[in-house]
Amino acid sequence: MYTIKELFPTLQGEGAHAGRAAVFCRFAGCNLWSGREEDRASAVCQFCDTDFVGTDGTGGGKFETAAQLADTIEEAWRSTTAGPQQRYVVFTGGEPLLQLDAVLIDALHAKGFLVAIETNGTLKVPKGVDWVCVSPKAGSELIVLQADEIKLVVPQAGHQSLESLLARFEGMDYRNRFLQAMDGPLLKENLALAVKLCQKRPLWRLSLQIHKMIGIR
Repeated sequence: MYTIKELFPTLQGEGAHAGRAAVFCRFAGCNLWSGREEDRASAVCQFCDTDFVGTDGTGGGKFETAAQLADTIEEAWRSTTAGPQQRYVVFTGGEPLLQLDAVLIDALHAKGFLVAIETNGTLKVPKGVDWVCVSPKAGSELIVLQADEIKLVVPQAGHQSLESLLARFEGMDYRNRFLQAMDGPLLKENLALAVKLCQKRPLWRLSLQIHKMIGIR
């Protein structure tokens, strides 16, 4: 059984694959926050701006088998008149690694999809994932120390020394490193901080949420 909050075709809005056609599949649930506002203040991750509770989003629902979910993802891809080439699905959440498994990965590979995940890095990644993007959260135990991409949202409460943190991540095996300004009322100030850090530490690049800028999901 897979519990999906929403599932829809779009363009990847962030990071190394920004602008790429993709199907987004958002799993319900997270291990760092319940998703309920009354629990936010005591959660490990307190800044999430995504609704990942329930199954009431576009394309959401409960899927009994991997084959059923893979078929639905394929239908979403085809709905854009996209061809069979460069099929790309991004699993996100919440935390996708609470549900993503080898059976679903294999079902999607059989349909020609590359499988990407956006994870907080606190759970083991199953074999077969084609692109791993880690977005660490202050206060959590990071166990995914090797990935295709790290996307660090700045600033975060609990990150006392951002430069020391960046230096730590620079010593790990991440092929692409991005800084992304935390959204919200302080976005302008946070963006200025991210720009300053990227200029000072050129191993990092700036990630912008272009889907928000151009008005798509």
